[in-house]
Amino acid sequence: MTLSPTLTGRAVIFVMALFYTALTFGVAVTPAQAKNSGPYYTAELAEAAKDDRVVARGVAWKCTGTSCRAGKGNSRAINICRGLHRKFGEVKSFTAKGEALPADKLAKCNGK
Repeated sequence: MTLSPTLTGRAVIFVMALFYTALTFGVAVTPAQAKNSGPYYTAELAEAAKDDRVVARGVAWKCTGTSCRAGKGNSRAINICRGLHRKFGEVKSFTAKGEALPADKLAKCNGK
């Protein structure tokens, strides 16, 4: 007497496992995609960026002219702004997660 499933039983188990894996993967990926749908940081520089891609303070920035955008970093927004300032000079405006950096913190970012 054998306890292994028949060929049909094996096919059903395989299809169910495949379905479960696809369902689990889909649920795990969907919130991450929604969360990362746009840039976390945006900045407007005083002068056009010389490089269109640069890493500043551990964050990869993509710049077009004076506008720059980047994904989320591990530091506070003001520290990310300071890193961008060191690479490009004066930062006219800086937003993190859609919220503008207050004027006093923007001044600190620019070393004033």
